[in-house]
Amino acid sequence: MAFLLIISWKEIVKKAFIWYTSSMIAKIRGKIDYLKDNYAVIDVGGLGYKVNLTAYTLGKIAGSESVELFTYTHVREDILALYGFLSQEELEMFELLISISGIGPKAALGILTIASVDAIRMAVLNEDTSILTRVSGVGKKTAERVILELKNKIAKLPMGTGAGAEKVSSDNEVLEALVGMGYSAFEAREAVKNLPKDTKDLSEKIRWALRTMKK
Repeated sequence: MAFLLIISWKEIVKKAFIWYTSSMIAKIRGKIDYLKDNYAVIDVGGLGYKVNLTAYTLGKIAGSESVELFTYTHVREDILALYGFLSQEELEMFELLISISGIGPKAALGILTIASVDAIRMAVLNEDTSILTRVSGVGKKTAERVILELKNKIAKLPMGTGAGAEKVSSDNEVLEALVGMGYSAFEAREAVKNLPKDTKDLSEKIRWALRTMKK
């Protein structure tokens, strides 16, 4: 009996630690130490935090000295990982996605890499699985489950408006197209970062990006 009580107590402590740690880091602000294909190391008071990011976010912060990110801390028995987002809206969408069985942090980040929050929202409301199934590891059945479980919840999220929201969606499509052509996420985000602001047409954006990448 005592042995069982000890095991139960250890399980309680472990679950409490996981819950506390996962809710501990809500935002991070610091100097950008360096960037990799899918993460950045942020220096906060001499400590380097590895933060997993979408290719779009990496492209947005490339060249900046510092950054502020809303974060989600993923904790398991053998993993403690940070995921960072430029907006609270992105973080909320990420949390909604990982609440679905079969969608882990990696898949959720993949979805947010190829589509904006508004594009995901519209895909769910229109029951369009095509965006979700573009992500490695997300099959049609999983995509259908995401749509089924998120349809009511996602309608409550605020929807971006105006040119800013449209630009994010368009730039994400350019990123997706370039990665689909075999370019690395790093190469794609560098090209997107340098797109002319007055270029609106998606096909023209892709052609412009390809020209710069071949120089």
